[in-house]
Amino acid sequence: MTENEPSMPDIVVLPEKFEEVVEIVKIANEFKIPLVPFVTGNNVGGLTIPERGGIVMDMKRMKKIEVDEEDMYMVVEPGVTFGELKAYLDKNHPSLIYSYPLAPPYTSVLANALLDGLNNLSTRYGAMSEWIQGLEVVLPDGTVARIGGKAVSESWFSRAPLPDLCGLFISWQGTTGVVTKGALMLIPALPFRKRFLILTYTYSSAYTLIMKYSRMRAFDEIAGFSWVAGKMFFLREGRIEKSNDDPEFMLFVEMSGNSEEEIKVKERLLKEVIKDMKDEVEEPLDVELMVKTFPEYSKFSEFPTTLDFLLDRGGGLTWVGSYGPGKRWVEGAEGASKVLESFGFPPLLVARSMKEGHYQVLRFIIPFKRYDKEEKKRVRECLKSLAECLLDKGYVPYKMPSWLAPIVWERTDKGYLELMKKIKIAIDPSGIMNPKKLGLG
Repeated sequence: MTENEPSMPDIVVLPEKFEEVVEIVKIANEFKIPLVPFVTGNNVGGLTIPERGGIVMDMKRMKKIEVDEEDMYMVVEPGVTFGELKAYLDKNHPSLIYSYPLAPPYTSVLANALLDGLNNLSTRYGAMSEWIQGLEVVLPDGTVARIGGKAVSESWFSRAPLPDLCGLFISWQGTTGVVTKGALMLIPALPFRKRFLILTYTYSSAYTLIMKYSRMRAFDEIAGFSWVAGKMFFLREGRIEKSNDDPEFMLFVEMSGNSEEEIKVKERLLKEVIKDMKDEVEEPLDVELMVKTFPEYSKFSEFPTTLDFLLDRGGGLTWVGSYGPGKRWVEGAEGASKVLESFGFPPLLVARSMKEGHYQVLRFIIPFKRYDKEEKKRVRECLKSLAECLLDKGYVPYKMPSWLAPIVWERTDKGYLELMKKIKIAIDPSGIMNPKKLGLG
């Protein structure tokens, strides 16, 4: 579904065991064969397209899950998907939960964490790399390393207090080695939960709510969509246009608690904030009641989820997602929306407050006709302009595709970039790991 051009590997291998991964990596290193780690291929940035052929190592068969209830973490292999994880925890460890994305249930849990993904508890905890407590990795020469507390202890209890080497594999897109296990934090499942939808009429009013709610430290999720998502949900084809009385932004706020009384207190806090904003926002709507009346709304209430209506308009889907400072969120949302409209695309925005308001998400999505060459060309031009607009506002793209890396590196601190190159050369001197990604080799 991506706009990125396809490319074929010379061979695909499907290891099931850790030892098989080690042997495959050693062979690739010995004969200097490009090696691309792959799980589900669900990322729209084309991050696992084998741009220089070679070996695609499909790790979907590696599906082990181990849970430590006492210390509240799990160890998962790359092939474990969000759908499988949720079913496993619900059945075997219902007292613990993980964080789930606005993504299909067949998305890899570990890949999501390694690529700094954002999930439904990111408002509290930040990007999903924050949930990583340790990694097992196979370096490009076949060396195996266990990172975090597990390097010394029998437990994957934490990344601290040893020098933190997990960063050598987070957001590196498989260019520094193959991660075969990840220890990920779990948290207690609280018995009560409630979710509200608030309609706002300007990005400014949406941001006011986002920051006030973030600083209350009372809510698990503060996220939303621009008006386009609602229109596309009900209008599967035809031109998407905004009416004068349509809200600009739909804000979802989720809360959880140990008692009904705690939920009531948080609900009261939620509603008190909007008392002085009556002309800018609507009264909060209980999402559970909405779903009972309109079951189709369940796609917006439970994660992981498949927003298939986004693919109904031609089968193609892409986006530029970015993390950046809250102080420029409104400016970024409005500016990037104008860029999309200038290319003839509706301004479909997904946003989320991260780590209790310490930073924000601006992610603009473009559904397109997958087999229309002219439209794909227009999509690429739009994506470039979108990325430059967001960078101008201080927002940094995440999960960046190969074409975007040079644009980002032009604006990057030179010392940082040189350090990246030195690390890449030191770890992967033959340049076999996922070549050309991040603009490295």
